Amino acid sequence: MAETKKQRSSVAGIAVSGGKVFTARRREGGDLGGKWEFPGGKVRQGETDEEALVREYGEELSVPVEVGSPVSQVPFEHRDTHFTLRAYRVKFLSGDFSFRQHSEYRWVTAEELEGLDFAESDKLLFSQVKLLLGGS
Repeated sequence: MAETKKQRSSVAGIAVSGGKVFTARRREGGDLGGKWEFPGGKVRQGETDEEALVREYGEELSVPVEVGSPVSQVPFEHRDTHFTLRAYRVKFLSGDFSFRQHSEYRWVTAEELEGLDFAESDKLLFSQVKLLLGGS
């Protein structure tokens, strides 16, 4: 009998301003330590994607966000679990960040994305993010 892998959902927020996208670097340690990402995280049971993004931005960066339109949806696998990563536009409602899980942030151009050591799952979003940046 085939083993059934777990299924999970995660979300990423894509904030674009002035032709650049917001990225954050995770603190050292753990699977994604030192990697750059579009902030977000796992969707909890009973939570909408939008609620998860608002919670994650609050927990990780202490910043309120408004969630906008969907950007992309990609499948990926991590530690024997299948994930669906759904990305949405987000707008910061404040510019005051307080890092809890990240060590730094940058607003980067489409070209600069390629030079950062991104989490593999977030790299799957690059083509759609670059389209957003080209149109901003």
